[in-house]
Amino acid sequence: MVTLQSRKLVAPTENLRDQVAHALRAALIAGEIKPGGVYSAPALAAEFGVSPTPVREAMLDLSREGLVEVVRNKGFRVTEMTERDLDEYTEIRTLIEVPTVGKVVRTATRDQLEALRPEAEAIVAAARAHDLTGYLDADRRFHLDLLALGGNRHLVSVVGDLRKRSRLYGLTELDEAGVLVDSAEEHVTLLDLMIAQDAEAAEALMRHHLEHVRTLWASRPQPEQHTALTLGRG
Repeated sequence: MVTLQSRKLVAPTENLRDQVAHALRAALIAGEIKPGGVYSAPALAAEFGVSPTPVREAMLDLSREGLVEVVRNKGFRVTEMTERDLDEYTEIRTLIEVPTVGKVVRTATRDQLEALRPEAEAIVAAARAHDLTGYLDADRRFHLDLLALGGNRHLVSVVGDLRKRSRLYGLTELDEAGVLVDSAEEHVTLLDLMIAQDAEAAEALMRHHLEHVRTLWASRPQPEQHTALTLGRG
């Protein structure tokens, strides 16, 4: 049996399906549900204190993001990420995000860039507080809002999808190793370079940042091998 940490599904601005999906992503980040494991909707519903229907709906949303896959008559298997997958996602993000940063430096106003500072500082604060869900939420907002200043909504959508697929399941180990704060602080430095209109340095830092994140993942402690299991109540 795998027990999830208590998570209140009471956000008034989200429907139950979205709240469950958010809670499941948090459980993935925290390592409470594991890549390769098979989990049933009724058992997860019992953990969250809801009916199985919103859990199934949320799992189908996650399957469209590539985070889980349907296992007939059993539930959902959490997708395992390969080193090749991560290399390819990083390559695509580098091809998109590095030149977009240069474009934004040349076209965005100082006020537009300064508006991103609370998000950059929130990433650092979350890393220092060991708030992994908050870290990823703030990181996602910063990167996507920064790219949005380039004016191409389809580009933002593509990067958003890549970020979901390459979510760091082993973030807990990286946090415990004390390596997240340095990566978090790169966001503030990037913003300062962009406000200073140093496009070349900003592009170089964005490339370094994406490579840094990939390197952190490669150097994480490797999880023990395990067989797929079905989450049950006993």
